[in-house]
Amino acid sequence: MASLKTSVHGIDFENPFLLASAPPTALVESIDKAFSLGWGGAVIKTITPDDLEMFEASPRYTTIKEKNKVIGFQNIELLSHETVKYWCDGIRFLKEKHPTKVIIASIMAPVEREEWQSLVKILNDTPIDAFELNFSCPHGMPERNIGMAIGTSAEISILITSWVKSVAKKPVFVKLTPNVTDITWIANAVERAGADGFAAINTVQGFMGINLDTLEPNLCIDGHTTFGGCSGEIVKPIGLRCVAQIRQKSTLPILGMGGISNWQDAAQYIAAGSDVVQICTEVMINGYVIINKLKSGLLNYLEEKGMSNISELKNAAVSKITSHNDLNKNYHIYPQVDKNKCIQCGKCVTICSESEHSALSKADNQIEVNRNNCVGCSLCSHVCTQNAITMQT
Repeated sequence: MASLKTSVHGIDFENPFLLASAPPTALVESIDKAFSLGWGGAVIKTITPDDLEMFEASPRYTTIKEKNKVIGFQNIELLSHETVKYWCDGIRFLKEKHPTKVIIASIMAPVEREEWQSLVKILNDTPIDAFELNFSCPHGMPERNIGMAIGTSAEISILITSWVKSVAKKPVFVKLTPNVTDITWIANAVERAGADGFAAINTVQGFMGINLDTLEPNLCIDGHTTFGGCSGEIVKPIGLRCVAQIRQKSTLPILGMGGISNWQDAAQYIAAGSDVVQICTEVMINGYVIINKLKSGLLNYLEEKGMSNISELKNAAVSKITSHNDLNKNYHIYPQVDKNKCIQCGKCVTICSESEHSALSKADNQIEVNRNNCVGCSLCSHVCTQNAITMQT
């Protein structure tokens, strides 16, 4: 029988699924409910010094839908509104009731040594399992020179990480922003400063669109908007890329996240280098109960693959990711058309012609391939509405 148990820096996870720091972890009673339903852990919605005021806007969310399904999510919500004492008491309550669950304290403070260290020292006296430093919130906080304003500066990230590490009694993970040219630059910087691991990624800064009837932004607050954090399925390729890039440069643990909506996504993140995964947007859309399918799906997959635990899946794809220069340019594939599936609509012929190569033609009610013109790009197989085209050597 396979097991979902794993361990990171001496922290035992009964399963690799954690709630990310976000609205689903904004209240003690919410985390309590999630733990009862089977989540392996939770990262508390970012705790700040009590004098760091949070003024929210309304509305604060908008989405992109495809066939009535949310595939993209944008938020401009800020951090926890609860006091430090509320969280200290809540952490003790949660650990007493759920001793096997992992609790990570996400924290943020102004760029002042005393502010960060004071917060850490207070939380040191609670039974948390680790700290997560929020260097990456992309809205509201950067305007105060914190959040993403920290995570886009290697110098400031090093400074704060070293401050925290000098007083923290538990492992310290740095939550990185994807809103940089090279995420490994910041990851390497905080690793040098003593970070025990990374959390990647936070939301991608974006702008979710404009209502063409009113010419107002889709996320409209009294006629105006601001750039916000985008999440959900649409950011998964960015999150996977960041995790893989970090893994190629570091052996430190990674708490992976970004667009995970099912067990398959989670498995891909683990294969790309994540030790465990965090989920937010899918929970906000479908509730805590998604944990049942996440656990059963990943467990069944491990068993089908003959793997005894997730450590056998971890990093499985990393060695297969390389530079463009190192790709085998002598490898070539060509389209093969299944005549039983093809309806001779001609879409593949048109697209191939209008996208440079003109390798396909239609004759005698069938699609023919000119191998002399075909570069093996595979575009035809992706636009075929009948899945009639496969690429073969």
